[in-house]
Amino acid sequence: MNRKVTVNADNGTIEQILNEILSATGNTYFVSDRSVYIIKKASDNIVHEENVVQQQKKTITGTITDKDGESIIGANIVEKGTTNGTVTDVNGNFSLQVEEDATLHVSYIGYLAQDINTIGKSFFEIVLQEDTQALDELVVVGFGTQKKVNLTGAVGTVDSKVLEGRPVQNATQALQGLVTGLNVTQTNGALDDKTSIDIRGIGTIGEGSTSNPLILIDGMEGDLNAINPQDIDNISVLKDASSAAVYGSRAAFGVILVTTKKGQAGKPKVNYNNSLRWNSPILLPKMADSYSFALYFNDADKNRGASGFFSEDYLQKIKDFQEGRSTINLSNCWGNPQYYDGYSCGYDNIDWYRAIFRETAFSHEHNLSVTGGTDKIGYYLSGNYLNQDGLLNFGQDLFDRFAGTAKVNVHLTDWVSVNYTTRYIRENHEQPYALGSGVYANIGSQGWPNLPLYDPNGYLFSSPSPALGLRDGGRNRQQNDWLYQQLQFTLEPVKDLKIFGDLNFKTHNTFIHWDRQKLYNHDVDGNPYEHNSNTEVYEYAQKVNFFNPNIYTEYFRSFADSHNVKVMVGFQSEVNYTRNLSAKRLGIIVPSIPTIQTTTGIGPAGEPVTPEVSGIYSDWSTAGFFGRLNYNYKEKYLFETNLRYDGTSRFREDKRWNWFPSVSAGWNIAREPFWQPLIPVANTVKVRVSYGELGNQNTNSLYPTYVTMPIGITNGEWLVNGNKPNTAGIPPLVSSLWTWERVRSYDIGLDLGLFNNRLTASFDYFMRYTLDMVGPAPELPAILGIDEPRFNNTDLKTWGFESDIAWTDRLNNGLGYNFRFLLSDYQTEVTRYPNEQGFIWTYRAGQKLGEIWGYETIGIAKTQEEMDAHLATLPNGGQNPLGAQWGAGDIMYADLDGNGEINEGAQTVNDPGDRKIIGNSTPRFSFGFDVGADWKGFDFRAFFQGVMKRDYFQDSYFFWGATSSMWSSTGLIEHMDYFRDDPNHPLGLNIDSYYPRPVFNTSKNIQTQSGYLLDASYIRLKNIQLGYTLPTDFTSKFSIQRLRVYVSGENIWTATKMPKMFDPETVGGGWNGSVYPLSKVFSLGLSVNF
Repeated sequence: MNRKVTVNADNGTIEQILNEILSATGNTYFVSDRSVYIIKKASDNIVHEENVVQQQKKTITGTITDKDGESIIGANIVEKGTTNGTVTDVNGNFSLQVEEDATLHVSYIGYLAQDINTIGKSFFEIVLQEDTQALDELVVVGFGTQKKVNLTGAVGTVDSKVLEGRPVQNATQALQGLVTGLNVTQTNGALDDKTSIDIRGIGTIGEGSTSNPLILIDGMEGDLNAINPQDIDNISVLKDASSAAVYGSRAAFGVILVTTKKGQAGKPKVNYNNSLRWNSPILLPKMADSYSFALYFNDADKNRGASGFFSEDYLQKIKDFQEGRSTINLSNCWGNPQYYDGYSCGYDNIDWYRAIFRETAFSHEHNLSVTGGTDKIGYYLSGNYLNQDGLLNFGQDLFDRFAGTAKVNVHLTDWVSVNYTTRYIRENHEQPYALGSGVYANIGSQGWPNLPLYDPNGYLFSSPSPALGLRDGGRNRQQNDWLYQQLQFTLEPVKDLKIFGDLNFKTHNTFIHWDRQKLYNHDVDGNPYEHNSNTEVYEYAQKVNFFNPNIYTEYFRSFADSHNVKVMVGFQSEVNYTRNLSAKRLGIIVPSIPTIQTTTGIGPAGEPVTPEVSGIYSDWSTAGFFGRLNYNYKEKYLFETNLRYDGTSRFREDKRWNWFPSVSAGWNIAREPFWQPLIPVANTVKVRVSYGELGNQNTNSLYPTYVTMPIGITNGEWLVNGNKPNTAGIPPLVSSLWTWERVRSYDIGLDLGLFNNRLTASFDYFMRYTLDMVGPAPELPAILGIDEPRFNNTDLKTWGFESDIAWTDRLNNGLGYNFRFLLSDYQTEVTRYPNEQGFIWTYRAGQKLGEIWGYETIGIAKTQEEMDAHLATLPNGGQNPLGAQWGAGDIMYADLDGNGEINEGAQTVNDPGDRKIIGNSTPRFSFGFDVGADWKGFDFRAFFQGVMKRDYFQDSYFFWGATSSMWSSTGLIEHMDYFRDDPNHPLGLNIDSYYPRPVFNTSKNIQTQSGYLLDASYIRLKNIQLGYTLPTDFTSKFSIQRLRVYVSGENIWTATKMPKMFDPETVGGGWNGSVYPLSKVFSLGLSVNF
């Protein structure tokens, strides 16, 4: 076992490499679950009696595991100085008879060897530590793998272990903060919300273009939000153009490569794990009590010159109910027996957010997998089920997912292997029809706290309460089915030459149904009457077929044990077909059977309404030829170049194809002879540089170069035989110059490994230029009469840095611990855009994306005299361009341009009036901090994620409160800190308030301004986990190889300076961040391996 064998087998299978290594030794091996087990030939385990000095013997026993408590099968235990030895069994157990004073030498491939003194002890629990230098880590890259030591591109990796025990809905959520430069954004907590991803920030602002990375699951495009997270083995993130180059036009903004688990040789292994979860909102805004709310709204009404909505009698009734002197929460104050008026006659005290959303919802996930095989065939089977309840109290929202995977890998001959994968995923989501994206915000503007939830007869009060609409207003159902079929083959007809082929086919079917039902209010006597008579059914079906064949070949050759060359050439193609059909019809006949067939086509007023029917066919395709050359000299000087020739169906024939090159190089300084004295301290020091260019073919149309005529159905302005005719419009002009968007990237990096790789670090600085984006069309004379043609006229620049520092160690007492800190940052600037006037309300050259233009706030005038003195400094119009009737409690703005008036100027860079750049909404300095430990079966992990700098300005009523109309305002508890200069005010004097005085129907105090620029930075405890793995000597009695139980928490704690009504993660989403809340999750889990 101490014989040195040298084999040149870069990128070969582990079986091929080990067969060659062990061919002359007589030893055997088997592979199980990513581990290699080498078994000595029988003669090595025979102790010849004549060579043993007869002394007193003893029997020792023990177990050998890795740092995660996994049994190590086939580890070698040898009595030092002899040939007496054994290996561990399938449970990691061993037994050996040795001398009384023996020392054991324990070794296993890929782990650091240990010497164990046996004096005075007969049972040992041995934990082996990974030897990070013994086996160079293989990293999945474009169409293959590379040793990490040989990488020259910017590649981040994620191991499946960091995904374990995370109570998340999908794998995308679990990736947040785990890879530098990978930005994961979840702007909504709704069950159907899909987390978005970008790599190294915003890459394009071109019309129809996106910065989405290409996501490949085992080499096939897939949805990271839908895949079973338990199937994932590892993830690689290709961040620069050099590493992503071979994937062509779909990879202009990076690639995420997901490798799933597969079958391994060995007896069948059954793995089961589950997670029981309890979800609750991270935060819910807290509404002001009804009495304070009424006073607040009255002040906003009076400040505009009105008398106030709530009379003194009304205020007293609200106060009496709130303080328990009355039980009447709703009255028929108008004397009309037909209906209650909750706005005018409601005295309740309801916190609508807590009425609509519940505190806790239950969900559970289960995963079962079986893997095994022989040296010729391996298989992997898995099934996953997730059931998740939403947070609604009325009209339950639900989500469930079933995922099944079957993988078979077969070695047909010594030179032919075939892999087949089939994966099926079904997602079902159901929610109330009324749960639109604006419901959360509308609760604040329509749900006054004095409005009752129930009327005196016990019926849900419908308007403006959303409760009845959520419960009875109909349902919205969506079903998604994915079927992946993948056939892969590998041929090795001669030594060092391999041919690979992939046939990938994906079908994605979507079906959406929603029905809108009638709503009924009840009158004073409890009799129902129609509140909303509109009823309708809408159905939508879409089918997407995607076919992707790839074929490529690679040749590896090593010369003189020093020069290593690998060449790869290949062809890739994609064809996508989409078909969809939709229909909507009014007038549901039977509410319990809401289908298109069971509708009448009659509107609420009895008028016939033509059903809306639509059907669309579309398709697109890409093709590409690619090549890659890798060269390294003794893994010391590294070089890689890629060339891709891409074509797309979206452009004219003369613009359809283009060349895209890339090149990268590295210097592994630690392999230099002069560095060898420093190896004990710095065993890895590598410098990387890369340059690459890729094309982006995304546009706002699949057919941007085709001339199309807009068609109108029965919309003519004259009658023909008594009917309006169909119409056809003049087609727009199409640019003959429309072509590829080009993405050019530069990267320089440094990789370090110190103290035997216990301390590792990686640093990158990058620049990315997105050139020739499709921008707005230039203005042409209106007499042209048609839309101007768009063409490539916009450029963008993005730059930033990434750092990843980690420490892993194990103490002599067996305590293992680790920490990791990730930090990345980017900025983006527009370098070319057709905006010659320099308007600041749109893009312009020189603009940094995320700029916030606003006025400079002097403060709130505490008295009328202070405001008058301020206005006296503005003799040419004061602040009148922003509003009128300035007084105590209003905002005083600074006259930055010195013209004696506060205004917005010409809204250009050269004349912005009194506005300036006051902040930037781009998230800066995103970070992650991961810390873990394990000891004697216990394991602990805490993972923090956050953003160090982000400016944010809120211009909605959700932040400002009572500002717009009375019916588009709200009153949260934070809004009660508003300006009040009346010492006799029921809420007290407050001239040092945060908010100015509220005024309905004016925006004068809520202009974008420096004084109310919010700090959206935050740190969040994304996951904390504590687990215990039971001892194998106990679990083995029940035929269990490993049993782990754990508790886990997700989004448990957050520190931020944002107002309490906002989650810093969702502020960039729709409705100004007032969206369905994110959840914090507490879970209990079990993981069992048989």
